[in-house]
Amino acid sequence: MTGIDTVVERADAAGAKWRATPAAERAAILEGVADALLKNLDELWPVADAETHLGEVRLRGEIGRTASQFRLFAEVLRDGGSAEAVIDHADPDATPPLPDVRRMNQPIGVVAVFAASNFPFAFSVAGGDTVSALAAGCAVVVKAHEGHPRTSDLTASVVRQALPDPDLLGLVHGFEAGGPLVRHPLVTAVGFTGSLAGGTAVKGLIDQRPDPIPFYGELGSVNPVIVLPSADPATVAAGFAASLTLGVGQFCTNPGLVFVPEGREGDAGAFERAIGDAVAATTGGRMLTAKIHDGFLRAADRLAGRPGVARLSSGAAGTAPDAVTPQVFSVPLEAFADGLPELGEECFGPAAIVVKYRDPSDLPAVLRRLPGSLTATVHAGPGAAPKEAGAVVQVLRRLAGRLIWNGWPTGVAVTWAMHHGGPWPASTAPAHTSVGAAAIRRWLVPVAYQDWPAALLPPELQDGNPLGVPQRVDGRLRA
Repeated sequence: MTGIDTVVERADAAGAKWRATPAAERAAILEGVADALLKNLDELWPVADAETHLGEVRLRGEIGRTASQFRLFAEVLRDGGSAEAVIDHADPDATPPLPDVRRMNQPIGVVAVFAASNFPFAFSVAGGDTVSALAAGCAVVVKAHEGHPRTSDLTASVVRQALPDPDLLGLVHGFEAGGPLVRHPLVTAVGFTGSLAGGTAVKGLIDQRPDPIPFYGELGSVNPVIVLPSADPATVAAGFAASLTLGVGQFCTNPGLVFVPEGREGDAGAFERAIGDAVAATTGGRMLTAKIHDGFLRAADRLAGRPGVARLSSGAAGTAPDAVTPQVFSVPLEAFADGLPELGEECFGPAAIVVKYRDPSDLPAVLRRLPGSLTATVHAGPGAAPKEAGAVVQVLRRLAGRLIWNGWPTGVAVTWAMHHGGPWPASTAPAHTSVGAAAIRRWLVPVAYQDWPAALLPPELQDGNPLGVPQRVDGRLRA
């Protein structure tokens, strides 16, 4: 038996007890994990900083966000709505007669989670995939990211101290661990945050299983920004430069494409000038890993060599010897369209393309050709006529999972309403989210009980509703 077999089998055994634990008790335990993370904050962030170079302010904030995720899912459990309890009483007078059928969601089993590189806490060992799966009643086995192994070990230790059974959170290391983990027969679903190449490889492993399982992957996103003529150039430029360089551009919601009105012939245009000046004033920094650093440089070089693409502006690299330089390129809309799909691919890091258009009516045909994204943003001036954005908005609704008005995509709020997903390749399952309360749905499967003895029904499906969960009874929702 391999070490991975042992970890998964222990997780499966721990999960059997965990899913039988009442939701209210699981909620209190999740809050205990949140407390443990904050209690150990001063121990956690320096270890992460040594491995990721993300800095104290960013990492302290990320640990706070991670703790907030655990508190949100405690609320989700107390609310009870994620069980989606439905009761249809028998109707012997119907034609044909109807049986008594009751349905609710139940945990899927052991969940494998692939940690992300760019969020060593919020999308890693104690990240959104892990907490939502634990909330669902599942045990979790995390494949640690190679970029922060010590952070992963320490985080797992902190979380396990607050769990009733430490085996509920398994942890494996190494690139080679991914295959055996995904193929293990006790693993029932996989969550992944990473590159398109990595996610495609994991999906291939799942397809090789005799019993393919659900795969919830977030694989890459270019996050287009549409700037309409009524927007203010200075405001757009300042916000764009800040969003582009946040975290050295290593966010899945980094704005990689910005469509702006072009200037008159021979004139760069107010938006292009303002963006160029704003990016020139920025400073880069060290990237998370040498692999990500080298990949960014190759991608930026490819952009610079594309027909019709010009380098608009570059910032400063910073003081570290391996720091990267923020940079932005420009291209006319026609040349951009000719360069698709390559010009629509994600460049992970502080680089973006400014696409210049003559009229907003020219945009929809090109936007329809873009790959799916996590976000799409529209910038317009105050009181802008709806007709200015109308045609563009209709396209964006089919392009991205989150639409933003006069804001920037970096920063994903952990709330009940948040949707962090989108059409391929942004995610493998656009109906689901990896952030927010609805993330729990990925790890739940419905089970229907037909004419089942009342004494054997789960409490959520009993007529007396002893847990007080929302129930839909004979078609009517009862809180």
